[in-house]
Amino acid sequence: MEEIKAEVRLPTRELRDDIPFYTKVLKMRMDMIYPADDPTVAVFSGHGLRVRIEKDAQDAPGCIRILTDDPDEFADGARRLIAPNGTKIEIEELNPPLVLPEVQHSFVVRRLADQAPWVIGRAGMHYRDLVPDRLGGAMIASHIRIPDGGPVPDMVHYHKVGFQLIFCVNGWVDVLYEDQGGMRRLNAGDCFIQPPEIRHRVCEASDDLQVIEIGVPADHVTEIDHEMRLPTPYDRPEREWDGQRFVHNLADGADWHKFRLPGFVCRDTTIAANTKDVAGVQVVRRGDGAPQWAHHDADIHFTFVMKGTMVLEGEGREPFTLEVGDAFVIPPGMKTRYANPSADIELLEVALPGAFKTKVIAT
Repeated sequence: MEEIKAEVRLPTRELRDDIPFYTKVLKMRMDMIYPADDPTVAVFSGHGLRVRIEKDAQDAPGCIRILTDDPDEFADGARRLIAPNGTKIEIEELNPPLVLPEVQHSFVVRRLADQAPWVIGRAGMHYRDLVPDRLGGAMIASHIRIPDGGPVPDMVHYHKVGFQLIFCVNGWVDVLYEDQGGMRRLNAGDCFIQPPEIRHRVCEASDDLQVIEIGVPADHVTEIDHEMRLPTPYDRPEREWDGQRFVHNLADGADWHKFRLPGFVCRDTTIAANTKDVAGVQVVRRGDGAPQWAHHDADIHFTFVMKGTMVLEGEGREPFTLEVGDAFVIPPGMKTRYANPSADIELLEVALPGAFKTKVIAT
């Protein structure tokens, strides 16, 4: 196979000033220099980059970002430098710690009937934003669909997140996960917890696949892993990623029990136990008794209407009639009531943390 190389060209006025900077300060290797008697071109490589410095080149000096495990030991701890040729140099951490923004609490109601736009995102999937203000960057909730089924043009990838839920509300999808055996099929009512940085690949989907994806924080990085091949030869159900286990919870055969709010029952997806209460996920249906007013102390409390209808009443707010595809966020301390639920009501409730208190207000 013919060898192919690519390089970035940067300008300079005096090459002799750049050589010590790129070799000694940036710790790059000089691979080429010419002509010998009066050099005007030098090529440097390092840190996964090949740079061609050329005298009087008609290019912008640009910016080089160098990612390292120990930025304090690189370039004597300098984080911002300017090379003699004018190129800006930024020194950053290779794996910076995940920053979880403080939640900016708000009462949010997002209706499917409001015709919020569907945006084409990664791997051709359609995304609808369910929490536009993203609670100040604390979380993102997306309604994702693939209208036409078949193979999905996805690659092995992972997400740098604190918490991520995939809940199937319609159709099915096949996904491969690192250290979780062979293909996993997610049917309507099932869910995955994707622990931080677990490698995975979406393989195939049914027509009209629809899932709800919750991610914390809202802005998180997705990286492609070009080396890993899935499935991996291991099945390690007890493995943890940043204290969280992979969860594949099935709707079939689930146990239903009394919900924290009167008038409803729920099934626990085991996510609170497997994330050590980072988050909790419940599926909620109509039960016996009348719905009551209540308030909670959860930091994030998100609900999506999967079936049926209800009226969301909030203290000091006009009531909202909700139906399939609608979503809402209730801030801590706000009194609400799930009034007039239809017999077929089914809700997806996601709360962070997984353990929180609810106070029912007797009427």
